[in-house]
Amino acid sequence: MSSTDDWIGALQARTERALEQVLPPADKPPKRLHEAMRYAVLGGGKRLRPLLVYSTGMALGASEAVLDAPASAVELIHAYSLVHDDLPSMDNDDLRRGRPTCHKAFDEATALLVGDALQSLAFRILADSTSGLPASNQIKMLMLLAEAASSRGMAGGQAIDLESVGQLLTLAELETMHRLKTGALIRASVLLGAWCHPTIDPHTLENLDRFAQCIGLAFQIQDDVLDVESDTATLGKPQGSDRARDKPTYPSLLGLPQAKAKAQSLLEQAHQALRAVDAPTEHLEWLADFVVQRRH
Repeated sequence: MSSTDDWIGALQARTERALEQVLPPADKPPKRLHEAMRYAVLGGGKRLRPLLVYSTGMALGASEAVLDAPASAVELIHAYSLVHDDLPSMDNDDLRRGRPTCHKAFDEATALLVGDALQSLAFRILADSTSGLPASNQIKMLMLLAEAASSRGMAGGQAIDLESVGQLLTLAELETMHRLKTGALIRASVLLGAWCHPTIDPHTLENLDRFAQCIGLAFQIQDDVLDVESDTATLGKPQGSDRARDKPTYPSLLGLPQAKAKAQSLLEQAHQALRAVDAPTEHLEWLADFVVQRRH
């Protein structure tokens, strides 16, 4: 195992501990809701978004302790989005991370409340736990996360996704949908880490933003590819679900070889952006490679 693998594993474990601490105990009322919140968040997932927060912030000199709050907050937003995305009124999925989805393990009403509670908890953590930073940085971070989850970010992308079932989108329309639905929160993860530096310079911020936008879109393209090439056991969620629902994807629009080429091109652009950052970015480079080369 490489030193990078060790480093990533340590940060994934740190993320798990941080989430364990910020989530309400399962034995505190309302017990069923708190149990469901913990079920939805703990014990699974790549933790890519927290890894991006930590890797960006630490490259710029921020401490792990300062980064715990934004790393947890962005993962809670991601977890809430998955709970709602799996609901019968959305994608109607029964499997997530290799086990029953939240509404299957509990019930639909509880799953709705889980998403609501996780979203509000994310902002409380971010507001409460970044007090060592300048007020302007704290406000910027709250705005970044709010925008990423909003109708001009993740929620908007999900709305376009639902409206596009059975439709033939142009390449530009498909890219817009993916940049919002998936890319916005990945971009926020990188920028949240950057804003944990008290005096982040505009040049560095611009190149990190470019990096984040490239890997955000590349992540969704690879998701589309895996929906075609992988299997349910490996993915931990139903394989072929996009095709079964007649959703627009990069493979359906461009074909599988061109979709893979697009992801590879975005990966090269991401690395190019990092080369312009005057900081040790080897862990961000590793994460960019992982986004495109992963098999789940």
